[in-house]
Amino acid sequence: MLLNSQPISEDLGYLLMRLGFGGTMLWQHGWPKLMKFGERMDSFADPIGLGSPVSLALIVFAEVICAALVVLGLWTRVSLIPLIIAMGVIIFVVDRGQPFGESEMALVYLLGYLSLLLTGSGRFAVDRISFK
Repeated sequence: MLLNSQPISEDLGYLLMRLGFGGTMLWQHGWPKLMKFGERMDSFADPIGLGSPVSLALIVFAEVICAALVVLGLWTRVSLIPLIIAMGVIIFVVDRGQPFGESEMALVYLLGYLSLLLTGSGRFAVDRISFK
């Protein structure tokens, strides 16, 4: 399949990665935290010593705002940095010493985000829209 004389399968792969990793993070993890922010802000884990409300605000920023930007393909590489940091904190601080299964999902997200960081958002991204 060709578009502009270039194969699009690679760009479709990047789109699927963005939709999959960004969309599931937003919908399954970020949105529930945002909706129950008030209830959780005093009891949320504080793995880096900033206080529970600040830690929750940072993770909501990463899992909602940054994940939405990844889905859209808008400032993708910059938006991936907070998500990568968040997954790293979960793996190496929050779940440290736990069985592998406890960190498996965070590791899968981390690998997906690192892959997107290296490849970029692909052709089907808001950043790439041209109105020429």
